[in-house]
Amino acid sequence: MELAFTLEEIIDWTKPREVRGSTSLPIRGIASLQEAQPGDLSFLGNTKYKAAVPETRGTVVLLSADYDGSPQAGQVYLLVDKPSWALAQICARIEALIWPKPAPGCHPSSVVHAGAQVDPSSTIGPLCVVEEGALIGPGVHLEAQVFVGRNAVIGEGSWLMPGVKVLAESVLGRRVRLQAGVVIGSDGFGYEFVNGRHEKVPQVGNVVIGDDVEIGANTTIDRARFSRTFVGEGTKIDNLVQIAHNVSIGKHVILCAQVGISGSTALHDYVIVGGQAGLAGHITVGTASKIDGQSGVNTDLAPKSFVKGSPCMPYNLEQRFNVLKRRLPDLFKRVGALEEKLGVESADDSAPASAPQG
Repeated sequence: MELAFTLEEIIDWTKPREVRGSTSLPIRGIASLQEAQPGDLSFLGNTKYKAAVPETRGTVVLLSADYDGSPQAGQVYLLVDKPSWALAQICARIEALIWPKPAPGCHPSSVVHAGAQVDPSSTIGPLCVVEEGALIGPGVHLEAQVFVGRNAVIGEGSWLMPGVKVLAESVLGRRVRLQAGVVIGSDGFGYEFVNGRHEKVPQVGNVVIGDDVEIGANTTIDRARFSRTFVGEGTKIDNLVQIAHNVSIGKHVILCAQVGISGSTALHDYVIVGGQAGLAGHITVGTASKIDGQSGVNTDLAPKSFVKGSPCMPYNLEQRFNVLKRRLPDLFKRVGALEEKLGVESADDSAPASAPQG
């Protein structure tokens, strides 16, 4: 789909504090500062790339309000509070044009149980299944092959991408967005070792998702063994995240890709967890804590903790250890040389007298 926007439209959407320069070219694309060509819009979202601004060939550039510089001929600088957020406002317009919601109604190939409640303003796409007792709220959009289980609730304005599974008794709040392949309400991983066998423990709780939560592709959230697994309002979850049974996640939490959270762990509001971090079960992570990528967390964290490493420790301390670890080979070499000079036998026969070179 070919798109074209005028400078006036972009100004109306972004509400810049200042406009520098002028152009008559329509905007037909979005590109990085380095790759932008005439007719493209670009932005400076990271000061690391500030030096590329004067050289960019883009026609319209979104810049922070304190940027000091002038555009080239036929180029426009729009000075805004947050360039990345201003770009998001433009992309929202493009998204609405590229992926418009179809007219309300159920596709002929969908299967909707007579005992389900589907608001007439909602859209049920091709090959969807909605089971008995399910409730589909106003303005919901189910894309192709979405499964909604028995007694599940999909809140107003939610958007479920192709292949999403919302299993029995699960509850989604308003304006929840689930990317392709998300599974909500699969059984928690629970077994008891009895008479030499791993016997399955029934998982009879559910999953409750708050308003304005977004969940990335192929993420899985397990139903609780009892009570509920909970994700709070405004939380954003990346792709390929695993959230186990009875986990409780607060408001406006960020979970990056491949995070794994074990059962019955609680994350309080505004926590940020970096990619591939793993959290043990039955621990509590305090409000506004930060967990660096690939960290292993196996103890409670106080509010506003900032940790790194596996097992994790305070971020600055872990950084110091990383610096010291790089010096260990030289340290072994120096200690070995000193022992040899003093004629002292190493206290640990298994330790090398000197480290190999290279």
